[in-house]
Amino acid sequence: MFQILRGYVAEWFRRRYGGFTVPQRCAVPLIKQGHNVLVSSPTGTGKTLAVFLGIIDELYRLAEEGRLEDKIYAIYISPLRALNNDMRRNLLEPLQGIKQVAADMGLELGDIRVAVRTSDTSPAEKQRMLRTPPHILITTPESLSISLVSPRFRERLATAKWVVVDEIHELASSKRGSLLSLALERLENLAGRPLQRIGLSATIAPLEEVAKFLVGFGENGEPRPCKIVDARFAKPIDIRVLTPVRDLIHTPPEVVNDAIYRLLADLIKRHRTTLVFTNTRSATERVVYKLKKLLKQEGIADIDEIEAHHSSLSRDLRLQVEERLKRGELKVVVSSTSLELGIDIGYIDLVVLLSSPKSVSRLLQRVGRAGHHIREVSKGRIIVVDRDDLVECSVLAKAGMDKKIDRVHIPRNPLDILAQHLVGMALESKWHIDDAYRLVRRSYSFHSLPREDFLDVLRFLAGRYGLEEHKVYAKIWLDEEEGVFGRKRGARMIYYLNSGAIPDEVKLQVYTLDGRFVGELEEAFVQILAPGDIFVLGGRTYEFVKSEGIKVYVKPAEGQKPTVPSWFSEMLPLAFDSALLVGAFRRRVASMIEKGVPRSEAVETIAREYRLDIDAAENIYNYVLEQYEYTGGLVPSDKMVLIETHHDTENDATNIIFHALFGRRVNDALSRAYAYQLSRKLGTNVRIAVTDNAFMLTVPGLREIDTIGLALSVTPGNVRDILVRVLRNTELLKRRFRHCAERGFMILRRYRGRKRDPHRLQLNAQALLEAVEKIDRFPILREAYREILEDYMDIENASKVLSWIQGGQVAVETFGPVEVPSPFAHHIVVRGHSDIVLMEDRKRLLMELHRRVMELLEQRRIASQREAVNA
Repeated sequence: MFQILRGYVAEWFRRRYGGFTVPQRCAVPLIKQGHNVLVSSPTGTGKTLAVFLGIIDELYRLAEEGRLEDKIYAIYISPLRALNNDMRRNLLEPLQGIKQVAADMGLELGDIRVAVRTSDTSPAEKQRMLRTPPHILITTPESLSISLVSPRFRERLATAKWVVVDEIHELASSKRGSLLSLALERLENLAGRPLQRIGLSATIAPLEEVAKFLVGFGENGEPRPCKIVDARFAKPIDIRVLTPVRDLIHTPPEVVNDAIYRLLADLIKRHRTTLVFTNTRSATERVVYKLKKLLKQEGIADIDEIEAHHSSLSRDLRLQVEERLKRGELKVVVSSTSLELGIDIGYIDLVVLLSSPKSVSRLLQRVGRAGHHIREVSKGRIIVVDRDDLVECSVLAKAGMDKKIDRVHIPRNPLDILAQHLVGMALESKWHIDDAYRLVRRSYSFHSLPREDFLDVLRFLAGRYGLEEHKVYAKIWLDEEEGVFGRKRGARMIYYLNSGAIPDEVKLQVYTLDGRFVGELEEAFVQILAPGDIFVLGGRTYEFVKSEGIKVYVKPAEGQKPTVPSWFSEMLPLAFDSALLVGAFRRRVASMIEKGVPRSEAVETIAREYRLDIDAAENIYNYVLEQYEYTGGLVPSDKMVLIETHHDTENDATNIIFHALFGRRVNDALSRAYAYQLSRKLGTNVRIAVTDNAFMLTVPGLREIDTIGLALSVTPGNVRDILVRVLRNTELLKRRFRHCAERGFMILRRYRGRKRDPHRLQLNAQALLEAVEKIDRFPILREAYREILEDYMDIENASKVLSWIQGGQVAVETFGPVEVPSPFAHHIVVRGHSDIVLMEDRKRLLMELHRRVMELLEQRRIASQREAVNA
């Protein structure tokens, strides 16, 4: 392996690292041979060096031969600006080290220049890059897109030979990936020859699909060749699930809560540096607050050795935390999702997850932050909060150890991103429509793009839909007869100021109907609200009435139970593949009960196979057993949807609970479709509650409902049409339409150097939405629907579930009506309470429901014994 590198490069590597890691051993020769390569391996396996070692070696060969020119050879792209600065430091160290070793060997090497170009880069630095370009340019997808239309700098990009895409798993699953995918095709077109593409990824699946995303398609319509280095499991991992108390249901809630923090403190005490992951930003702040008090009391850590890290903190604060972590000055850092990506944070010897990470990929990514060296074990511990959480975490932990990874969802044909790129292409030169369409289809993200959709976007950009009265003007000129298009005056500045895929985060102001200001809400939360929904703000309950621009109007709803918890928009949804594994596990435990496997044997089997202690396995067994006994053997699973009717006499309402173990994105789609059908049938409003394991439809009054008829009323053939009708007047469509309109340059966030008022933008979007709803096939509106149905919800897998039901692979069973919901329904029934009341009170509600179930089961046993005696 050392012999394929130049002597001084090999010697520096030998002195610094001793030997090669698996990804390095596999990737370096492939990169040196000129192949496109996707490298997938955990943090701390040296994958960045695996990529750059071959590139640096080639650059030094050119320097030795006196052929290293003043031009860009390699472009490194990452999703985070913070990662870029990290990368620059990480490259300068080996470059300086190699140069020194070469000098020791009597060789004088020139400098290999590295520079970062992002929105933070000063105009003076950008000018310097024009005069003396870096050999390695570090940038983001957004900055690359802008650089491609920069009249002078684009010429510098044309010399690139290598493109390195880091954290490709993070980019592929969002519209930023679509932006990058097409930008790479434009870059290759500019270069006039194939680029060597190299992708770096943490644990992701399927690798073949991600490789296609990286390399795109050739002129022949076939994916370009790509070698895959699969070192996803190169590092040993050790994942265990921990329960804070022996009995998760009968232990008083305050005792459970206290035990969670005691267990966390004990783990922190026994390790040098611990990284704790929560699932929401609010939870991160809460945990840090409690840990600071507890760890100081116990003498485990000082207050300034405990920090929070999440996306709502300022960039300076986040960088400060990262630097202190690297220097080993922190004992514990609590994060939501912000430290999942590969920012170099130094040595972590334990990762703790509070509650489920919601996917195997995320679990492995988080745990992979521990044990920074390839030979060190990545040690992860998951602390569970209740029985549902215990079941889910046990399944995810086993799947992680068994190397079963969820499949990534990659958006297809986003028309707003296409619009952005077509404006960018028009700025480059005059294009023939056929040539532009061929280039666009070489991108993985747009490979299946119908020609008519492509033409619709061109017509929209050329102002063919008559929206001038709404101040939507043409950005390009288009001659369909001649088959060409090009740029219009003013389009360059619009592109510079408005391109990108990340929508602006807007805080919305909340007022009562009489104009009293009551607080602020995040837009992501408002978009899930429907009129009549009840939520908590500042400790009080309000009913959502409507929104106008960035104002939300509510009326007080004192004493009413919230229907939407405030953390709901932040919560990560359970991945579909992981949800199926959870369903299969529940089915297996139910099968052991049905077959009469002795209790002790079943508990031991669960404990052994899922690496749990006996108490945890007992909790799981009892949970499934109670559901089994209460419903007469109806345990919902991956093969059974159970529809339970619950008469809520206290609130004079009927809850129809669909136990559907398919994850929240699928359940979100299904719940809205079923609610629409039920609402039409009964002529009344239907309230919806959704979790990863179920959804609940609530109607006023105690009613008898034909649940089987309802189940069969939504089919794979009608579900999309129903959802389009359902979404028409929702906040979700209003907000997502604005985001798509901004990305497609229909609404300009910045104009003539000024940032425009978000309130005005949203009002513009609402007026535009009303106008374009009357236009057939309007591309930006169609994109808003596509984004909601395919990226936000999961219509593809929802349709798959419906076809399973139609084909009999998934059975539909009914249960009820009952006044006490079944054990598996308890969490969704009390879900709204989790905001208005403390976690402790929510647990008390769960305990009370459990007590009533056990009481009913006891009454049944007594009645059955009496019958036996009488017989």
